[in-house]
Amino acid sequence: MNTPRYWLASFALLLAGFATFAALYDVQPLLPALARQFAVAPATASLVLSATTLALAGALFVAGSLSETLGRKLPIVASLAVSSAITFLCAAAPNFATLLGLRLLEGVAISGVPAIAMAYISEEVAPEALGFSMGLYVAGTALGGMSGRFIVGFVADAAGWRAALLAIGGVGVVCAIAVALLLPASSNFTPRPQSPREHVDAYRMHVADAGLPWLYATSFLIMGAFVTIYNYVGFRLALPPFALSQSAIGAIFVVYLLGSAASALAGRLADRFGRRNMLWISEVIFLAGALITLANDLTAIIAGITVLTIGFFGAHSVASSWVGRRATHGRAHATALYLFAYYLGSSVLGSLGGIVYGASGWSGTVIAVALALTAALAIAIVVLRVVAPAAPAAEATLG
Repeated sequence: MNTPRYWLASFALLLAGFATFAALYDVQPLLPALARQFAVAPATASLVLSATTLALAGALFVAGSLSETLGRKLPIVASLAVSSAITFLCAAAPNFATLLGLRLLEGVAISGVPAIAMAYISEEVAPEALGFSMGLYVAGTALGGMSGRFIVGFVADAAGWRAALLAIGGVGVVCAIAVALLLPASSNFTPRPQSPREHVDAYRMHVADAGLPWLYATSFLIMGAFVTIYNYVGFRLALPPFALSQSAIGAIFVVYLLGSAASALAGRLADRFGRRNMLWISEVIFLAGALITLANDLTAIIAGITVLTIGFFGAHSVASSWVGRRATHGRAHATALYLFAYYLGSSVLGSLGGIVYGASGWSGTVIAVALALTAALAIAIVVLRVVAPAAPAAEATLG
Protein backbone atom coordinates (compact mmCIF):
# COMPACT_ATOMS: atom_id res chain seq x y z
CA MET A 1 0.00 0.00 0.00
CA ASN A 2 2.72 2.51 0.93
CA THR A 3 4.45 2.56 -2.45
CA PRO A 4 4.94 5.44 -4.91
CA ARG A 5 2.92 3.56 -7.54
CA TYR A 6 -0.02 3.13 -5.16
CA TRP A 7 -0.14 6.81 -4.24
CA LEU A 8 0.35 7.97 -7.84
CA ALA A 9 -2.57 5.80 -8.94
CA SER A 10 -4.70 6.91 -6.00
CA PHE A 11 -4.05 10.60 -6.67
CA ALA A 12 -4.61 10.27 -10.43
CA LEU A 13 -7.93 8.48 -9.94
CA LEU A 14 -8.96 11.01 -7.32
CA LEU A 15 -8.38 13.72 -9.95
CA ALA A 16 -10.29 11.69 -12.56
CA GLY A 17 -13.24 11.31 -10.21
CA PHE A 18 -13.00 14.99 -9.30
CA ALA A 19 -13.16 16.21 -12.91
CA THR A 20 -15.86 13.75 -13.95
CA PHE A 21 -18.26 14.59 -11.17
CA ALA A 22 -17.62 18.31 -11.40
CA ALA A 23 -18.72 18.13 -15.03
CA LEU A 24 -21.63 15.81 -14.28
CA TYR A 25 -23.19 17.86 -11.49
CA ASP A 26 -22.17 21.39 -12.44
CA VAL A 27 -25.70 22.10 -13.71
CA GLN A 28 -27.42 21.11 -10.46
CA PRO A 29 -27.15 24.47 -8.65
CA LEU A 30 -27.94 26.17 -11.96
CA LEU A 31 -31.34 24.51 -12.33
CA PRO A 32 -33.32 27.51 -11.01
CA ALA A 33 -31.35 29.84 -13.33
CA LEU A 34 -31.86 27.53 -16.31
CA ALA A 35 -35.57 27.29 -15.56
CA ARG A 36 -35.77 31.09 -15.67
CA GLN A 37 -33.49 31.45 -18.70
CA PHE A 38 -35.40 29.01 -20.88
CA ALA A 39 -38.86 29.45 -19.27
CA VAL A 40 -39.30 25.81 -18.29
CA ALA A 41 -40.70 24.08 -15.18
CA PRO A 42 -38.38 22.72 -12.43
CA ALA A 43 -38.99 19.12 -13.50
CA THR A 44 -38.13 20.04 -17.11
CA ALA A 45 -35.01 21.95 -16.08
CA SER A 46 -33.84 18.91 -14.11
CA LEU A 47 -33.68 16.94 -17.37
CA VAL A 48 -30.27 18.50 -18.11
CA LEU A 49 -29.01 16.36 -15.23
CA SER A 50 -31.33 13.37 -15.55
CA ALA A 51 -30.65 13.04 -19.28
CA THR A 52 -26.91 13.09 -18.64
CA THR A 53 -27.05 10.39 -16.00
CA LEU A 54 -29.40 8.28 -18.14
CA ALA A 55 -27.02 8.47 -21.11
CA LEU A 56 -24.14 7.72 -18.75
CA ALA A 57 -25.95 4.67 -17.40
CA GLY A 58 -26.42 3.20 -20.86
CA ALA A 59 -22.90 4.04 -22.06
CA LEU A 60 -21.31 2.31 -19.08
CA PHE A 61 -21.82 -1.06 -20.75
CA VAL A 62 -19.94 0.06 -23.85
CA ALA A 63 -17.16 1.75 -21.87
CA GLY A 64 -16.69 -1.23 -19.56
CA SER A 65 -16.58 -3.64 -22.50
CA LEU A 66 -14.16 -1.49 -24.50
CA SER A 67 -11.78 -1.30 -21.56
CA GLU A 68 -11.47 -5.09 -21.61
CA THR A 69 -10.01 -4.70 -25.11
CA LEU A 70 -8.29 -1.28 -25.01
CA GLY A 71 -6.99 -1.39 -21.45
CA ARG A 72 -7.85 0.85 -18.52
CA LYS A 73 -5.81 4.03 -18.85
CA LEU A 74 -6.50 5.17 -22.43
CA PRO A 75 -10.33 5.22 -22.12
CA ILE A 76 -10.10 7.11 -18.81
CA VAL A 77 -7.95 9.88 -20.30
CA ALA A 78 -10.06 10.06 -23.47
CA SER A 79 -13.22 10.31 -21.40
CA LEU A 80 -11.86 13.27 -19.45
CA ALA A 81 -10.71 15.10 -22.58
CA VAL A 82 -13.93 14.66 -24.58
CA SER A 83 -16.24 15.52 -21.68
CA SER A 84 -14.29 18.74 -21.09
CA ALA A 85 -14.77 19.74 -24.73
CA ILE A 86 -18.51 19.12 -24.50
CA THR A 87 -18.73 21.23 -21.34
CA PHE A 88 -17.32 24.15 -23.34
CA LEU A 89 -20.00 23.57 -25.98
CA CYS A 90 -22.73 23.51 -23.33
CA ALA A 91 -21.69 27.01 -22.28
CA ALA A 92 -22.58 28.23 -25.80
CA ALA A 93 -25.93 26.41 -26.12
CA PRO A 94 -28.46 28.81 -27.73
CA ASN A 95 -31.59 27.07 -26.41
CA PHE A 96 -32.77 24.41 -24.00
CA ALA A 97 -33.07 21.67 -26.63
CA THR A 98 -29.45 22.15 -27.70
CA LEU A 99 -28.26 22.16 -24.10
CA LEU A 100 -30.20 18.97 -23.42
CA GLY A 101 -28.70 17.27 -26.48
CA LEU A 102 -25.17 18.25 -25.49
CA ARG A 103 -25.73 17.00 -21.96
CA LEU A 104 -26.83 13.65 -23.41
CA LEU A 105 -23.54 13.46 -25.32
CA GLU A 106 -21.65 14.46 -22.21
CA GLY A 107 -23.17 11.55 -20.34
CA VAL A 108 -21.78 9.19 -22.96
CA ALA A 109 -18.34 10.85 -22.83
CA ILE A 110 -18.17 10.82 -19.04
CA SER A 111 -18.91 7.10 -18.81
CA GLY A 112 -15.30 6.03 -19.31
CA VAL A 113 -14.12 7.14 -15.88
CA PRO A 114 -16.67 5.57 -13.50
CA ALA A 115 -16.96 2.39 -15.59
CA ILE A 116 -13.22 1.73 -15.51
CA ALA A 117 -11.77 3.41 -12.42
CA MET A 118 -13.45 1.03 -9.98
CA ALA A 119 -12.28 -1.97 -11.98
CA TYR A 120 -8.73 -0.57 -12.05
CA ILE A 121 -8.73 -0.19 -8.27
CA SER A 122 -10.10 -3.71 -7.73
CA GLU A 123 -7.33 -5.15 -9.92
CA GLU A 124 -4.34 -3.09 -8.80
CA VAL A 125 -4.90 -2.75 -5.04
CA ALA A 126 -4.30 -5.48 -2.47
CA PRO A 127 -7.54 -6.89 -0.98
CA GLU A 128 -6.77 -5.65 2.53
CA ALA A 129 -6.51 -2.05 1.25
CA LEU A 130 -9.38 -2.18 -1.23
CA GLY A 131 -11.99 -0.53 0.99
CA PHE A 132 -9.71 2.41 1.78
CA SER A 133 -8.62 2.85 -1.85
CA MET A 134 -12.17 2.76 -3.14
CA GLY A 135 -13.05 5.25 -0.44
CA LEU A 136 -10.34 7.60 -1.74
CA TYR A 137 -11.73 7.40 -5.25
CA VAL A 138 -15.26 8.05 -4.03
CA ALA A 139 -13.83 10.93 -2.00
CA GLY A 140 -12.50 12.39 -5.26
CA THR A 141 -15.94 12.10 -6.82
CA ALA A 142 -17.40 13.83 -3.77
CA LEU A 143 -14.85 16.65 -4.01
CA GLY A 144 -15.64 17.03 -7.70
CA GLY A 145 -19.36 17.11 -7.08
CA MET A 146 -18.89 19.70 -4.36
CA SER A 147 -16.45 21.84 -6.34
CA GLY A 148 -18.56 21.76 -9.49
CA ARG A 149 -21.58 23.01 -7.57
CA PHE A 150 -19.52 25.48 -5.52
CA ILE A 151 -17.63 26.98 -8.47
CA VAL A 152 -20.63 27.41 -10.71
CA GLY A 153 -22.66 29.01 -7.94
CA PHE A 154 -20.17 31.80 -7.44
CA VAL A 155 -19.18 32.25 -11.07
CA ALA A 156 -22.84 32.27 -12.14
CA ASP A 157 -23.65 35.07 -9.70
CA ALA A 158 -20.68 37.10 -10.96
CA ALA A 159 -20.74 36.39 -14.70
CA GLY A 160 -23.69 34.13 -15.55
CA TRP A 161 -24.21 30.41 -15.98
CA ARG A 162 -22.35 30.24 -19.30
CA ALA A 163 -19.14 31.52 -17.72
CA ALA A 164 -19.64 29.02 -14.91
CA LEU A 165 -19.67 26.11 -17.35
CA LEU A 166 -16.57 27.46 -19.10
CA ALA A 167 -14.77 27.39 -15.74
CA ILE A 168 -15.70 23.73 -15.20
CA GLY A 169 -14.49 22.87 -18.71
CA GLY A 170 -11.12 24.43 -17.89
CA VAL A 171 -10.85 22.36 -14.71
CA GLY A 172 -11.52 19.23 -16.75
CA VAL A 173 -8.71 19.98 -19.21
CA VAL A 174 -6.19 20.41 -16.40
CA CYS A 175 -7.25 17.16 -14.75
CA ALA A 176 -7.13 15.23 -18.04
CA ILE A 177 -3.50 16.28 -18.57
CA ALA A 178 -2.58 15.38 -14.98
CA VAL A 179 -4.19 11.93 -15.19
CA ALA A 180 -2.45 11.21 -18.51
CA LEU A 181 0.91 11.98 -16.87
CA LEU A 182 0.39 10.37 -13.46
CA LEU A 183 -1.79 7.25 -13.77
CA PRO A 184 0.36 4.10 -14.03
CA ALA A 185 -0.53 1.56 -16.69
CA SER A 186 -2.22 -1.60 -15.40
CA SER A 187 0.13 -4.26 -14.08
CA ASN A 188 -2.47 -6.89 -13.10
CA PHE A 189 -4.69 -6.67 -16.16
CA THR A 190 -3.93 -7.59 -19.76
CA PRO A 191 -6.43 -6.36 -22.35
CA ARG A 192 -7.65 -8.90 -24.85
CA PRO A 193 -10.29 -8.84 -27.59
CA GLN A 194 -13.64 -10.25 -26.50
CA SER A 195 -16.57 -11.25 -28.65
CA PRO A 196 -20.04 -9.79 -28.05
CA ARG A 197 -21.06 -13.22 -26.74
CA GLU A 198 -18.35 -13.09 -24.07
CA HIS A 199 -19.50 -9.67 -22.93
CA VAL A 200 -23.11 -10.82 -22.72
CA ASP A 201 -22.09 -13.94 -20.79
CA ALA A 202 -20.12 -11.81 -18.31
CA TYR A 203 -23.09 -9.53 -17.65
CA ARG A 204 -25.42 -12.53 -17.36
CA MET A 205 -23.09 -14.15 -14.81
CA HIS A 206 -23.18 -11.08 -12.56
CA VAL A 207 -26.95 -10.64 -12.83
CA ALA A 208 -27.45 -14.31 -11.89
CA ASP A 209 -25.17 -13.99 -8.87
CA ALA A 210 -26.81 -14.58 -5.48
CA GLY A 211 -25.62 -11.30 -3.99
CA LEU A 212 -24.59 -8.70 -6.57
CA PRO A 213 -28.14 -7.80 -7.72
CA TRP A 214 -28.96 -6.68 -4.17
CA LEU A 215 -26.03 -4.29 -4.25
CA TYR A 216 -27.21 -3.02 -7.64
CA ALA A 217 -30.68 -2.41 -6.17
CA THR A 218 -29.08 -0.59 -3.26
CA SER A 219 -27.16 1.71 -5.58
CA PHE A 220 -30.38 2.51 -7.51
CA LEU A 221 -32.23 3.48 -4.34
CA ILE A 222 -29.57 5.48 -2.51
CA MET A 223 -28.45 7.43 -5.57
CA GLY A 224 -32.02 8.19 -6.60
CA ALA A 225 -32.81 9.46 -3.11
CA PHE A 226 -29.64 11.54 -2.95
CA VAL A 227 -30.11 13.24 -6.31
CA THR A 228 -33.74 13.97 -5.52
CA ILE A 229 -32.72 15.92 -2.41
CA TYR A 230 -29.94 17.82 -4.17
CA ASN A 231 -31.96 18.56 -7.31
CA TYR A 232 -34.85 20.28 -5.58
CA VAL A 233 -33.48 21.71 -2.36
CA GLY A 234 -32.09 24.57 -4.45
CA PHE A 235 -35.60 25.44 -5.63
CA ARG A 236 -36.83 25.43 -2.04
CA LEU A 237 -34.00 27.63 -0.81
CA ALA A 238 -34.36 30.09 -3.69
CA LEU A 239 -37.94 30.83 -2.59
CA PRO A 240 -39.12 32.87 0.43
CA PRO A 241 -38.58 32.80 3.34
CA PHE A 242 -34.99 31.82 2.46
CA ALA A 243 -34.57 33.55 -0.95
CA LEU A 244 -30.92 32.53 -1.23
CA SER A 245 -28.70 33.61 -4.14
CA GLN A 246 -27.01 31.19 -6.56
CA SER A 247 -23.69 31.59 -4.75
CA ALA A 248 -25.28 31.00 -1.34
CA ILE A 249 -26.99 27.83 -2.58
CA GLY A 250 -23.73 26.68 -4.19
CA ALA A 251 -21.85 27.34 -0.94
CA ILE A 252 -24.08 24.89 0.91
CA PHE A 253 -22.61 22.10 -1.20
CA VAL A 254 -19.29 22.52 0.61
CA VAL A 255 -20.69 19.81 2.90
CA TYR A 256 -19.47 17.43 0.19
CA LEU A 257 -16.10 17.72 1.92
CA LEU A 258 -17.55 15.75 4.82
CA GLY A 259 -18.88 13.24 2.29
CA SER A 260 -15.32 12.80 1.04
CA ALA A 261 -14.06 12.07 4.54
CA ALA A 262 -17.00 9.73 5.17
CA SER A 263 -16.18 7.72 2.03
CA ALA A 264 -12.63 6.95 3.09
CA LEU A 265 -13.62 6.31 6.72
CA ALA A 266 -16.54 4.05 5.84
CA GLY A 267 -14.31 2.03 3.51
CA ARG A 268 -11.74 1.53 6.25
CA LEU A 269 -14.37 0.64 8.87
CA ALA A 270 -16.03 -1.79 6.45
CA ASP A 271 -12.69 -3.58 6.01
CA ARG A 272 -12.58 -3.95 9.79
CA PHE A 273 -16.16 -4.41 11.01
CA GLY A 274 -17.98 -5.83 7.99
CA ARG A 275 -19.62 -4.30 4.98
CA ARG A 276 -23.21 -5.13 5.83
CA ASN A 277 -22.96 -3.38 9.20
CA MET A 278 -21.48 -0.23 7.69
CA LEU A 279 -24.02 -0.27 4.88
CA TRP A 280 -27.15 -0.19 7.05
CA ILE A 281 -25.59 2.26 9.53
CA SER A 282 -24.77 4.65 6.67
CA GLU A 283 -28.31 4.33 5.31
CA VAL A 284 -29.81 5.17 8.72
CA ILE A 285 -27.64 8.29 8.84
CA PHE A 286 -28.82 9.21 5.34
CA LEU A 287 -32.49 8.81 6.32
CA ALA A 288 -32.05 10.85 9.51
CA GLY A 289 -30.50 13.71 7.54
CA ALA A 290 -33.32 13.72 4.99
CA LEU A 291 -35.93 13.96 7.77
CA ILE A 292 -34.08 16.86 9.39
CA THR A 293 -34.49 18.92 6.18
CA LEU A 294 -38.24 19.02 6.86
CA ALA A 295 -37.55 21.82 9.34
CA ASN A 296 -38.30 25.40 8.30
CA ASP A 297 -35.07 26.69 9.78
CA LEU A 298 -32.13 27.28 7.42
CA THR A 299 -29.55 26.07 9.92
CA ALA A 300 -31.47 22.84 10.43
CA ILE A 301 -31.82 22.31 6.69
CA ILE A 302 -28.07 22.73 6.18
CA ALA A 303 -27.44 20.35 9.06
CA GLY A 304 -29.77 17.82 7.49
CA ILE A 305 -28.03 18.10 4.11
CA THR A 306 -24.70 17.59 5.87
CA VAL A 307 -25.88 14.47 7.69
CA LEU A 308 -27.51 12.87 4.66
CA THR A 309 -24.41 13.58 2.53
CA ILE A 310 -22.23 11.74 5.05
CA GLY A 311 -24.65 8.82 5.06
CA PHE A 312 -24.92 8.62 1.30
CA PHE A 313 -21.19 8.61 0.60
CA GLY A 314 -20.60 6.09 3.35
CA ALA A 315 -23.18 3.72 1.84
CA HIS A 316 -21.89 4.22 -1.71
CA SER A 317 -18.29 3.61 -0.70
CA VAL A 318 -19.18 0.36 1.09
CA ALA A 319 -21.46 -0.99 -1.64
CA SER A 320 -19.07 -0.18 -4.51
CA SER A 321 -16.05 -1.78 -2.82
CA TRP A 322 -18.18 -4.83 -2.02
CA VAL A 323 -18.93 -5.29 -5.73
CA GLY A 324 -15.20 -5.14 -6.49
CA ARG A 325 -14.44 -7.84 -3.93
CA ARG A 326 -17.22 -10.19 -4.93
CA ALA A 327 -16.67 -10.06 -8.70
CA THR A 328 -13.58 -12.21 -9.15
CA HIS A 329 -13.95 -12.16 -12.95
CA GLY A 330 -15.13 -9.50 -15.38
CA ARG A 331 -14.80 -6.70 -12.87
CA ALA A 332 -15.38 -3.98 -15.46
CA HIS A 333 -18.67 -5.68 -16.33
CA ALA A 334 -19.66 -5.95 -12.66
CA THR A 335 -18.78 -2.31 -12.10
CA ALA A 336 -20.75 -1.26 -15.18
CA LEU A 337 -23.86 -3.01 -13.83
CA TYR A 338 -23.47 -1.36 -10.42
CA LEU A 339 -23.08 2.07 -11.96
CA PHE A 340 -25.88 1.45 -14.45
CA ALA A 341 -28.23 0.93 -11.51
CA TYR A 342 -26.66 3.92 -9.74
CA TYR A 343 -27.24 6.37 -12.58
CA LEU A 344 -30.55 4.84 -13.55
CA GLY A 345 -31.68 5.65 -10.02
CA SER A 346 -30.39 9.19 -10.47
CA SER A 347 -32.32 9.62 -13.72
CA VAL A 348 -35.57 7.86 -12.85
CA LEU A 349 -36.01 8.76 -9.19
CA GLY A 350 -34.46 12.19 -9.73
CA SER A 351 -37.02 13.03 -12.41
CA LEU A 352 -39.92 11.51 -10.48
CA GLY A 353 -38.81 13.59 -7.51
CA GLY A 354 -39.45 16.71 -9.60
CA ILE A 355 -43.01 15.63 -10.24
CA VAL A 356 -43.51 14.96 -6.53
CA TYR A 357 -41.95 18.31 -5.63
CA GLY A 358 -44.25 20.13 -8.05
CA ALA A 359 -47.32 18.35 -6.66
CA SER A 360 -46.55 18.05 -2.94
CA GLY A 361 -43.73 20.44 -2.16
CA TRP A 362 -40.74 19.64 -0.01
CA SER A 363 -42.58 17.47 2.52
CA GLY A 364 -43.83 15.15 -0.22
CA THR A 365 -40.32 14.99 -1.70
CA VAL A 366 -38.82 13.93 1.63
CA ILE A 367 -41.51 11.28 2.10
CA ALA A 368 -40.64 9.83 -1.32
CA VAL A 369 -36.95 9.81 -0.40
CA ALA A 370 -37.72 8.13 2.93
CA LEU A 371 -39.62 5.36 1.14
CA ALA A 372 -36.64 4.68 -1.14
CA LEU A 373 -34.25 4.58 1.81
CA THR A 374 -36.57 2.30 3.77
CA ALA A 375 -36.38 -0.16 0.88
CA ALA A 376 -32.57 0.11 0.88
CA LEU A 377 -32.51 -0.54 4.62
CA ALA A 378 -34.68 -3.61 4.18
CA ILE A 379 -32.14 -4.98 1.70
CA ALA A 380 -29.21 -4.34 4.05
CA ILE A 381 -30.83 -5.53 7.28
CA VAL A 382 -33.12 -8.33 6.12
CA VAL A 383 -32.11 -9.60 2.69
CA LEU A 384 -28.33 -9.44 3.01
CA ARG A 385 -28.52 -11.28 6.32
CA VAL A 386 -30.06 -14.24 4.51
CA VAL A 387 -28.31 -13.94 1.15
CA ALA A 388 -24.93 -12.41 1.92
CA PRO A 389 -23.38 -10.99 -1.27
CA ALA A 390 -20.05 -12.75 -0.84
CA ALA A 391 -18.61 -15.62 -2.79
CA PRO A 392 -18.37 -18.73 -0.56
CA ALA A 393 -14.56 -18.68 -0.59
CA ALA A 394 -14.45 -15.01 0.41
CA GLU A 395 -17.39 -14.91 2.82
CA ALA A 396 -15.23 -14.74 5.93
CA THR A 397 -13.44 -11.60 4.76
CA LEU A 398 -16.39 -9.84 3.17
CA GLY A 399 -19.29 -10.38 5.55
